[in-house]
Amino acid sequence: MNTPNLSIRQGRLYILDMGLRDYPELSGRILTCFPDGSGLETLISSLKNMPDGIAIDSQREHIYWIDAGVGAENDGSIHRCSLTGQDDVTIVPVGITHTPKQMVIAGASEKMYWSDREGMQVMRSDLDGTKIEILVRTGRTAEDKGNAENWCVGIAVDEEKGLMYWTQKGPSKAGKGRIFRARTTMPEGETPDNRGDIEVLFDMLPEPIDLELDTKRQILYWTDRGEVPFSNSVNRTNLEWKNENGGLKREILVRKLHEGIGIALDLENERMFFGDLMGSIYSANLDGTNKACILEDMGDVTGIAYLSTENLF
Repeated sequence: MNTPNLSIRQGRLYILDMGLRDYPELSGRILTCFPDGSGLETLISSLKNMPDGIAIDSQREHIYWIDAGVGAENDGSIHRCSLTGQDDVTIVPVGITHTPKQMVIAGASEKMYWSDREGMQVMRSDLDGTKIEILVRTGRTAEDKGNAENWCVGIAVDEEKGLMYWTQKGPSKAGKGRIFRARTTMPEGETPDNRGDIEVLFDMLPEPIDLELDTKRQILYWTDRGEVPFSNSVNRTNLEWKNENGGLKREILVRKLHEGIGIALDLENERMFFGDLMGSIYSANLDGTNKACILEDMGDVTGIAYLSTENLF
């Protein structure tokens, strides 16, 4: 393991590679680099169970990541290590969450949230993996699990407003993806299966995947796969602006990705980072201009997280 030089205050990107290039031998990695792609280092290698979601707890100086496992098996897990890749521990073991995907750290409440794809759930726990809760459940049966419209993938949380957002991607290239919103607290007398506070913000999207939220401006960003020309893209919506029909407006910022997936915002510098499964990492302004490929042929990129300069030690 190499230890990166974190003393240069440029911010850091943290990247997951599923490690499929030598399939069936898997060798996933956690990588880190500066925002221009320089200083690339491997923090952890030889991850064998499909790493997918990643998040940074800057206050406690931890990296959290998800091993999604194999979709047909109930073998997902969640792990944590230091910002230098040391002291890695399993905090949610296999058998508790089926196929966890994107995750987010809610630092003020000391919670982590994640979406569980074939588990058809939105889940939450304390940062040490205890006090696990199911917040939303979209299905229970084998038939439900076979319907990708029930699969929860992306997740974002607004702690101040007490709201969570998630994607249900739908079947591949089917145009049945949706984005939802609900309170982070369960309505009294309700259960994860029958919550009455769930709102559908978008439906009939190509295939929405990962989410990021600018809580100050109330702008929600997401990556999308789906079918061209209106997908394999980065998108956003202003949550406080409604169109003439009372709905939210989708703005396509970037097109022509190769199976778009992870996304991270650098609000300090008015830019974003995103990737695709073909192994490229890109940067762009928040409005999608000045798109640049900062890394390519990185394997099978899934999750991306960003640690800003103000949070570097």
